[in-house]
Amino acid sequence: QVGVLERVQHRAQAFRPFGMAARGAVVQHVRMGVERYCHHLILTQFRGTLMTDPILRRARPDDAETLATLGARTFTETFGHLYPPQDLSGFLTDAYGLERTRSDLANGAKASWLVERQGRAIGYALAGPCDLPHPEVTPLSGELKRLYFLKGWQGGGLGGRLFAEVMVWLEAAGPRDLWIGVWSQNLGAQRFYARHGFAKVGEYDFHVGGTTDHEFILRREPG
Repeated sequence: QVGVLERVQHRAQAFRPFGMAARGAVVQHVRMGVERYCHHLILTQFRGTLMTDPILRRARPDDAETLATLGARTFTETFGHLYPPQDLSGFLTDAYGLERTRSDLANGAKASWLVERQGRAIGYALAGPCDLPHPEVTPLSGELKRLYFLKGWQGGGLGGRLFAEVMVWLEAAGPRDLWIGVWSQNLGAQRFYARHGFAKVGEYDFHVGGTTDHEFILRREPG
């Protein structure tokens, strides 16, 4: 832009016989044009960013098929290598089947979220009343039940945004104890939850077909 203005100012010397006012008017007119062009570029880039940034929203009943497919895919990408095919297949049918997903969406005590980019679902979460096997869980306890992203979208900060949204929903009626079940070998998730105030308070077995996983129970106290 500076180069354009310098060339215009140089060529404006031809207006010398008409006085400084004429030369100044020419330069000012071009300067305004350059500024408008720059503003146009910035606005275009901003609009492009808005159109491509992932969108986080609450899932609706008509999202059931998308959620069921995404849930099965993300679980398989993350943990599928741990289980024999028959164990994994049976678990996915039970835990991520369409009817189970529809039931979760119809349950007013639960909430699901989708993260989408350009219309494609890339992550999701599920929260609701806690059903982890711990003696201090009460009917008022809340639980983050699932939070998963497709492999290409893990570790980019979207998980933190989704987690924060879920926490707000879980505490919308006021502070309460919040719970999470996490695989004992998922050290990255454990570190993340520890940074947000969750501490290990128990352990339990999680069954995927004939395979048993060792899980940790994490809790965050109210307040």
